[in-house]
Amino acid sequence: MPHFVYEVNHFGLDNDSLLLGETIFHNANGYLGVRANFEEGYPEGYKTVRGTYINGFYDFSEMKQAEKLYGLVEEKQTMLNVADTQGIRLFLGDEEFSMFGGELLDYSRTLDMAKGTTTRRVRWRSPQGKEAEITIRRMASFTRLSIFTIEYRVTLLNCSAKLRFVSSHRGDVMNYHDPDDPRVAAESFQHLLVRKVEAERGSSFITSQTAKSGLFVCSGVRHNLAGTITTGEAFAVSEVTLDAEEGMPVRLVKYTALADSIRHTDYRQVCAAELERAAAVPIEQLYAEQEAYLTGCWEKCSLDIHGDDDLNSALTYNIYQLIQSVTKDAYGNIAAKGLSGEGYEGHYFWDTEMYIQPFFVLTMPEFCKNLLSMRYKTLDMARENAAIMGCKRGALFPWRTIMGRECSGHYPSGTAQVHINGDIAYAVIAYYLATGDFEFIASMGAELIFEICRHWIDIGNYYKGKFHINGVTGPDEYTCIVNNNYFTNALAKYNLYWAVKIYDLLKQHGRLEPLERKPGISAAEVAEFARASEAMYLPYDEELGINPQDDSFLQKRAWDFAGTPKEHHPLLLHYHPLHLYRHQVCKQADTVMAHFILEDYQSRETIRRSFEYYEKITTHDSSLSRCIFSIVASRLGYKEKACEYFGDSAKLDLFNTHNNTKDGIHTANMGGNYMAIVYGFAGLRLKESGLYLAPVLPDQWTGYEFTLSYRGSAMKVAVDSRACRITLAHGAAQELYLYGEKHTLASEMVVPLQG
Repeated sequence: MPHFVYEVNHFGLDNDSLLLGETIFHNANGYLGVRANFEEGYPEGYKTVRGTYINGFYDFSEMKQAEKLYGLVEEKQTMLNVADTQGIRLFLGDEEFSMFGGELLDYSRTLDMAKGTTTRRVRWRSPQGKEAEITIRRMASFTRLSIFTIEYRVTLLNCSAKLRFVSSHRGDVMNYHDPDDPRVAAESFQHLLVRKVEAERGSSFITSQTAKSGLFVCSGVRHNLAGTITTGEAFAVSEVTLDAEEGMPVRLVKYTALADSIRHTDYRQVCAAELERAAAVPIEQLYAEQEAYLTGCWEKCSLDIHGDDDLNSALTYNIYQLIQSVTKDAYGNIAAKGLSGEGYEGHYFWDTEMYIQPFFVLTMPEFCKNLLSMRYKTLDMARENAAIMGCKRGALFPWRTIMGRECSGHYPSGTAQVHINGDIAYAVIAYYLATGDFEFIASMGAELIFEICRHWIDIGNYYKGKFHINGVTGPDEYTCIVNNNYFTNALAKYNLYWAVKIYDLLKQHGRLEPLERKPGISAAEVAEFARASEAMYLPYDEELGINPQDDSFLQKRAWDFAGTPKEHHPLLLHYHPLHLYRHQVCKQADTVMAHFILEDYQSRETIRRSFEYYEKITTHDSSLSRCIFSIVASRLGYKEKACEYFGDSAKLDLFNTHNNTKDGIHTANMGGNYMAIVYGFAGLRLKESGLYLAPVLPDQWTGYEFTLSYRGSAMKVAVDSRACRITLAHGAAQELYLYGEKHTLASEMVVPLQG
C-alpha cells in the first residue's frame, strides 16, 4: 500500500533544516501555496522564506540587458508573496511559547497525504515550569480553493493559566531574494502595495495592488474565538485571551481567504464571502471534504512499489506534490517549484507539457485540459512573440512565463528553444489520444496546433528537397543556436502530420468553418503542412548509425571528462557557455528524449546506438535527464541501466538527496519519476494506433501497480515476477496492445511477464 503519512520526530531546528521543513511541509491546492514557517517565527538572525503565493499572480520586474538589441526581453513577470497570515504567538501567562526557549520535551512534524494536512506536535516546558501540549494543523483546501486554515490546540499539562493568542495578518510583505542564488530574484523590490486595511464583524481584510502589473489581491482572516482587532497601515492583529484549565484543550481556528483580480472583478466581495462560508461550518467538515477529495484523487493516480518502502514513500510524496501544484483553473499552470517557494520566480517552462502532463493525462486528464486552456488563453501573446522574432504568421510560445509573455533574458538557452511549441502541440495530441475529447480539439486544440505549424513553416526552409529548421536550441542547454536539432525537427514533423489529420477530422465533423474564419486555415496551407512533414530533415550519420543531435554536433571536440574535477560539476557554474557550446557535451537528454516520445521514427538499432553514444557524453546536470535515459534503457531491454538511471531521483525532495530542497520542490523531476516507472518499466505509450504496454520488473522490486485512465475507462495494472494483470475498474471495454499483441480488455486479463 502507498505510504500516506510522512512523520519526522525532532525535525532539526538549525537554519538549513528549518528552510527544508518550510518546503517539505508546505500546504498548497493549485491556487494558493503557503510555506511551512513556524507560526511564532524564528529567533533574530535566522534566514527564512516566509511566503504565501497565488498561482498565476504576478508583477513585472526590470530585466536589464547589457545591450538594447531589438526584441530582447527587458521586462519579466515575477510570482509574488501576497500576504502573511501565518503568524500566531502564544502566551502562557507572561511567558511566550518558542521552540528556541524553555525545554522541548517532544516534537514532531507530520504530513498526511490521505487527509491533506500537515501537523506540528510539541510538548513544551516553559522556563517557569509550565508544561503544555501544542498541536498545530494546517490545510490548504482542495474543495474551497481560496481557503487556508490553521487549527491551533493547546492543552496545559501541569497547571491552569491565562492563555493569550496574538494572531497577525500582514500585507507589508516582500519576495525573498539572494544575490548569490540564480533561482531567486537578485534584487529586493516592493512589488505589493497595501491599499486598504479593514476590520469588520470579527474579520480583517487587506487589499493590495501590484506596483507595475496593476493587479489586486485581497486577503481575509477570521477566527473561531472572539477577540479584539487592531489595525495599522499594513497589518491587522487579533488578540484572544481566555482562562485555560489544566487538562482541558483550548482551540483557536484561523481561517484565511485569498481572492485576486485575475479571476474575479469583485475580488473583495469574493474573499469575504468565501471566508464567511468556510468559518460558518466546523473545521471537521472542511477536513472531511479534504479527505474525500483526496480519496478520489488517489483512486485515480496511486502508484505502489513492492519491495522498497523508502521509494514507495517518496513516490507517494511526489504524486501528492503534483496534486498540490497543478492549477485547478485556466488562469495558472505549474511552476518549476510548484507553490512551495520562489525559485525561478514562479515561471512555467516546457516541464509542464513534457514531464508533468504525461502523469495527469493518464490519471486526471481534466487537469491537462486546464493547463492547455491556459496556453490557449495566451495564444495572442504567442502570436505577438512570433512577430517580434520576425515571423509573418504563426505563434511562438515563451520559454518561461507566467502570464504569457517571454521572461527569458538569455535567448540562446531561452527563446531559441522553439521546441516549446512542439512540446505544447505534443501535449495537445497526447490529451486527445488519451481522452478522445474532440470538442476540445474543435474549440481550442486545433487552433493551437495550426498556429504552431505556421511557425514551423515560417522559420524553416527547403534545401535540396528537405525541410530544414535552423538557428534553434534543443533541450540540451550545453549546445545552443544550432541547425536542425533532431529533437526539434522530429517534433515539428509530428506536429505538422497531426495538423493535417486534425484538419481532416474537423472537415468530416462539419467543424471546420470557424477555423477557416479564424485563424483562416485553408486546404492549401494544410497541404503545405503535409509537404513539410514529409520532407522534414532528420539528421542521421551513416558511419556511426546514429541521429546526431544537430548538423554540427559530431564535428566538435569531445569534452575531457577524465580531466574535469568532480567539484566542477555542474559544468554551467564553472565554464563559459561558449566553451561548452564548442564541445560534444550534453547537459541533459535531447536526441535520446526524441527517441522516447517518437520512437517510431527510427529503428530499434538506431535508437540503441544513439543511446549508447549519448550516454557517454551526457552529464545529467539537469534533474530532467536521468528519468528519460531510464525510460529509453527500459525500452531497449537494459533493465539494470534503467534502474541505475532511475537511481535516487525519486527521493530527491523527500530525502533532500541534492541538499537544495529548501529552495522548493522539483515538480518536473517528480513527473519524471512517474514516467520512469509507467512509461519506462511498464512500457506505456500513447500512439495513434492505441494504448501500448510492455511491462518489465526491476530486480530490486517484488512488484508494482498503478491505475490509469484511458478514453473514459479506469484500468489497474499490477506487475509481479510472474505476470502482468490488467483489470478494468469501470467504464467501457478498451482495446490495447500488450507486448505488441492486440487485446480487448472487458474485465480482466493476465499475461506472463516478458523480459
